[in-house]
Amino acid sequence: QHVGFHSMIESIVETAKQRLEILNQRRRETCPASDLVIGVQCGGSDAFSGVTANPAVGFATDLLVRAGATVMFSEVTEVRDGIDQLTSRAATPEVAQAMIREMEWYDNYLKRGGVDRSANTTPGNKKGGLSNIVEKAMGSIVKSGSSAITGVLSPGEKLKGKGLIYAATPASDFICGTLQLAAGMNMHVFTTGRGTPYGLAAVPVVKVATRTELATRWHDLMDINAGKIANGESSISDVGWELFHFMLEVASGKKTWAEHWKLHNALVLFNPAPIT
Repeated sequence: QHVGFHSMIESIVETAKQRLEILNQRRRETCPASDLVIGVQCGGSDAFSGVTANPAVGFATDLLVRAGATVMFSEVTEVRDGIDQLTSRAATPEVAQAMIREMEWYDNYLKRGGVDRSANTTPGNKKGGLSNIVEKAMGSIVKSGSSAITGVLSPGEKLKGKGLIYAATPASDFICGTLQLAAGMNMHVFTTGRGTPYGLAAVPVVKVATRTELATRWHDLMDINAGKIANGESSISDVGWELFHFMLEVASGKKTWAEHWKLHNALVLFNPAPIT
């Protein structure tokens, strides 16, 4: 028991020094790609999200799963209107039922709050050319690639397996990222058509721009330019491979632009308010 404030602070500093001495003994070692746990998310989506960035992420997702890594995709309201496209890819009937259960839970959650899925799309989405949530959902789903979905997580649950996992979260950028982080994510891939200033302090965030104009304007914020697909300069597979190799480089120590500038938002927990 400490006697006085100064004594308490000295004790904390001394304990920290002892812990840091242990941490300083750590050395970087080679790990397989199968150790990666990637969370994928889109934010500030536009009409090109489902044409360029998200399909490229989906291609990279398949590469990661084939390499033995784990990939989480989320955002209930942005897959809800295409859930049949996901349940048909479930590895087991139990996984399909778990996905339906999460959709039903969220429907009831929004109903209790007096809102529906039409609150998503956002004004920014509409300015970017997205007209409704169904259109947005079709573009969002392609981030998951084509692999079998091997598991489902409820909000706040920790990962239990490997492969392609559906982690049920709100579509809110900040809450989705927080819940994927809580589940065990060690790298985040974030696609954007509006240039959303998003980042996480705990893990690297790879930003993928949907348009070349956006990637050119924010050349020191966007890591990957998927707009090359729309320009005809690259194919979906070209950008997918580029993203895959970039993620391996980031896992090996390369800094993303968000890390370089130390840009990150606060962690935001899921709360009872109706969040679409």
